[in-house]
Amino acid sequence: MGDDWSRPVVHFEIVARDPVKQAAFYRALCHWDIGEGPIMAIPAGLGGPEPGPAGHMRQGDRAGVTLYVQVRDLRASLALAVELGGQIVAEPFDIPGGPTLAAIDDPEGVALVLVQQ
Repeated sequence: MGDDWSRPVVHFEIVARDPVKQAAFYRALCHWDIGEGPIMAIPAGLGGPEPGPAGHMRQGDRAGVTLYVQVRDLRASLALAVELGGQIVAEPFDIPGGPTLAAIDDPEGVALVLVQQ
């Protein structure tokens, strides 16, 4: 059978009470091309990590999955997120030897971390 390998994350799902409103938020904030209908497809974008996204696990007060989305301008993206109905949870902070991050909740309270490379 040969060597086994890690199972990469190959897809994500955002579940929303109001998917039309949520789609508008992510289209405007992340420039995602989001489809229409009961299953609103979100194709992979340009510039993503190859061969796919990495991740981590940690203890927290709530269970769930957090999306980390790379942005060009962290401050401008935070302002846009608030304008679109999101809420800032953590102001920008630096990861030693890594990127600058800021945490928001989308309009329905889904955690999202914006990453300035």
